[in-house]
Amino acid sequence: MLITTFPNVNKPAMTTDSSLLSSELELQQQEELYQQLLLQTVGKMQAENPDSKVIRPQPGMCVKTLSGPGQQKVFVNICQSNSVPLPPEISRDELVELLQSEDPSGYRVPMSLGEPHTEVDNNSQGCTAYDVVVNQEFFQKCQTDPLFQQFVILVSLEGLENKYNLELSRDWKVLKNRKFLGSVSEQNIRTKSRPVIEELQPQENFSATAKRPEFTLIVEPPAGDPEYLIAEIKLPGVPSSRSLVLDVGEDRLVLTARPSLFYLDVFHAFLVDQEDSVAQYNSGTQILTVTMPVVSS
Repeated sequence: MLITTFPNVNKPAMTTDSSLLSSELELQQQEELYQQLLLQTVGKMQAENPDSKVIRPQPGMCVKTLSGPGQQKVFVNICQSNSVPLPPEISRDELVELLQSEDPSGYRVPMSLGEPHTEVDNNSQGCTAYDVVVNQEFFQKCQTDPLFQQFVILVSLEGLENKYNLELSRDWKVLKNRKFLGSVSEQNIRTKSRPVIEELQPQENFSATAKRPEFTLIVEPPAGDPEYLIAEIKLPGVPSSRSLVLDVGEDRLVLTARPSLFYLDVFHAFLVDQEDSVAQYNSGTQILTVTMPVVSS
């Protein structure tokens, strides 16, 4: 911020002070220069990061809960935006069955998790708030069904726990008269990235039916902090990498073997570096290996 100190002037009314005009002109020129530099910086960031974009989500609902053994107050702002992908369609009965299953992680909700920011609650006490952004259409569906609302709150808390190593209480409260705590901030979300698939050897023999392939997720090293997540996917009958379409997300892997041979859509419990992920298809063993550097778990 530029602070300009003006001299004490004692002049008759309606008299123009040249030093004041000069200072105002300098201030205006510096403001114009700042705006030019800001535009150049934003343009450079967008050029350097074509696989990401900035969004401004809409407020949705505010959830109050507690964190850790110290029982610190935490607010979760669940926001909405059409820029976030829509999760797969699921009915209420399917959601009930999913929640009662042994492994409910098979269905995941795409979301953007913002950085923590310090706010002040109604009692003028300091607290921490997090912004979670989900698809707008999915959020509206959650507003009409209490079960879906509980589900989106639950996956939001789990996402924050995984990303920031938190322990959030499941005894939450949805604030009735507040959709957001603090001010809505822009978020930078990453778009899809497609790593290169290297072909080792060609082979023939196609499979006629589409199905979910067998796969294994391996964490390296097996003990301590994970450095790599390796997916090994068996694709019998796929002769070449040219028929494979692979999308690697921050916590999701989607593979399609055309024409309608295999389809795999799996979420995992890690955040990976999409840009440095690599894939290699060995048509001799007919196994696709995807190596993804782990950012956090």
